[in-house]
Amino acid sequence: MNVVLIGYRGTGKSTVGKILAARLGRMLLSTDAEIVKSAGQSIPEIVEQNGWEYFRNLEAKVCRELADRTGLVVDTGGGAILRSRNVEVLKEAGRLFWLTASVETIVERIGQDSQRPSLTGVKSFVDEIQDVLRERAQKYQAAADYVIVTDGKSVTQVADEILAQL
Repeated sequence: MNVVLIGYRGTGKSTVGKILAARLGRMLLSTDAEIVKSAGQSIPEIVEQNGWEYFRNLEAKVCRELADRTGLVVDTGGGAILRSRNVEVLKEAGRLFWLTASVETIVERIGQDSQRPSLTGVKSFVDEIQDVLRERAQKYQAAADYVIVTDGKSVTQVADEILAQL
């Protein structure tokens, strides 16, 4: 069984994933890192040159490849849940933990990180976060086996909560 972390960017998936992998003695696999490795480009480069749909196709391919693997901690990109087939294959091999955070917490955590391209291209940073969270909340909720609120918690506390659920 895999431990799969889902949620919007800046909710702690990567950092918590590292702690979980170490504590469980498992390999950590980042879907975004796998995409970058296979494409030979950064995510902003992929999106700029080929668009979001192309990126989502690469993401779907990585999710499908995970269906045959177990014993991993998987840190998914924030939009992995946008395609129902991604959720299906991730659930086949694991339990999905939705890491949540308020808009204020997300803004504080990710700031203007240049490795995270705009999802809309037209809105302010805060407006984009609010709108995308609103659009995705139902999908995250539907995909999640467990919901973990990360606001005001250390990454260790979040990891402890996930381990308690396992």
